Amino acid sequence: MCLRRLTAMRENRAGTPLTLETDTMAHNPVNHPLRPMYRVLGFVAGAYLVLFGVVGLIQTSGEPFTGSTGVRVLGQGSNMLWSIIALAVGAIVLVATLIGRNIDVEADKFLGWGLLVIGSYELAFSRTDANVFGFTIATVVVTYLVGLALITVSLYSKVAPAEQAGAPRQVREGRTA
Repeated sequence: MCLRRLTAMRENRAGTPLTLETDTMAHNPVNHPLRPMYRVLGFVAGAYLVLFGVVGLIQTSGEPFTGSTGVRVLGQGSNMLWSIIALAVGAIVLVATLIGRNIDVEADKFLGWGLLVIGSYELAFSRTDANVFGFTIATVVVTYLVGLALITVSLYSKVAPAEQAGAPRQVREGRTA
């Protein structure tokens, strides 16, 4: 009840009352002006994963498939399994980014959260026998950063026709810039 009163009392600069739909971020931004920059960030994250995977495959050939091998790839611990996963995730991100059409949004969101789950698992088990990906703490940090970058990219890369996207917030609030 109080929320309704507060919302009804508040007005934007144009004098129209604000609602929960107009004064909060009730959805992810659509047609964000910095969308090209975010897509480039997603492409760079995918390219890094592909590079890490390829270099990892080369350096870990002949080593055990899982477990901590002591092999360093671009300054991070890795093994054959993690190199294959990084290569696959990076390739999916690159292809989705090149295709666009909101496929990249869903792929980046899903894979970003997946990288955070893998990073959390490896953070918990990094110095045990359950370290199946051969992670070091440096690998966990990089996995978190790439995962968070992909999630951020997914939040700001959505595109829609102008009639479906609605007016930008500045226009709804009566501002010109």
